[in-house]
Amino acid sequence: MDITHVGIALAFVAMLSWGFGDFFIQRSTRKIGNWEALFFITLFGTIILFPFAYKNLPSVINSSPQTLLVLGILCVVLFLAAIFDFEALRVGKLSVIEPVWSFEVPVSALLAFFILKEHIGLLQIILIVLLLLGLTLVSLKDKIQLRNIIFEKGVRIAFFAAILMGGANFLMGWSSRLSDPIMANFISDLFIAVVTGIYLLMTGRLKYLLKDFSINKKVLLQMSIADKVAWVAFAFAMSIAPIGIIVALSESYIIIAVILGLAINKEKIKSHQKIGLILSIVSAIILASITG
Repeated sequence: MDITHVGIALAFVAMLSWGFGDFFIQRSTRKIGNWEALFFITLFGTIILFPFAYKNLPSVINSSPQTLLVLGILCVVLFLAAIFDFEALRVGKLSVIEPVWSFEVPVSALLAFFILKEHIGLLQIILIVLLLLGLTLVSLKDKIQLRNIIFEKGVRIAFFAAILMGGANFLMGWSSRLSDPIMANFISDLFIAVVTGIYLLMTGRLKYLLKDFSINKKVLLQMSIADKVAWVAFAFAMSIAPIGIIVALSESYIIIAVILGLAINKEKIKSHQKIGLILSIVSAIILASITG
């Protein structure tokens, strides 16, 4: 199998994991708060990845200034993006927030183009646009007017989060190429866990975390596992395949949510959602098959 195809396969792993992960993140933030949920996710990632990362820490510390700079910017941008992401999930409707997050794709692709000179073919660009159009149709459960969407609760937060997360996606891919995917995840998790831990300590909320965990153990573990599997697979995928395409494919987790709703909850979807579902699935399959 071509190494790029391995990256495409990992993008689908990330897509599947995020399909479950955002659902659990929304439940967690509404139960215990944004900072607490982010602390649990990143603490879990730090602990799980430490056995795989600690041997390479000296080489990262002694690596080039460029690698250290990119890792440092990744930590800050990912932290800010996660805070805004979690806040959008906490206050907004998932069905309205998800289409806005598609702005991550062009931001990541443009950064990869201008900074890494990563080119994507015309047919791939067309397929990415069709994929995003399909995902938008799928995620809109009602034919809401554009004006209503703009003023919907959480949308402006989600838009700002999407711009930041687009940058974080690119930086995660770049960091994974400069160091390695495990190390990029570990360093960013460690940084965010420390920052959120200090904030919770200073605000007096850290003492409630053990109680929060004992009450919400199941959903917090589900959230943390799904999110970390997604980010690790995502980082590996971007280290070996075009960043813009990997980001586009991983955004297709909306398809998973709809299919689960159809299969498990026997939900009914409207005509525009059916068109979007078919368009996004076909675009994703063709995009994956021609990228190699």
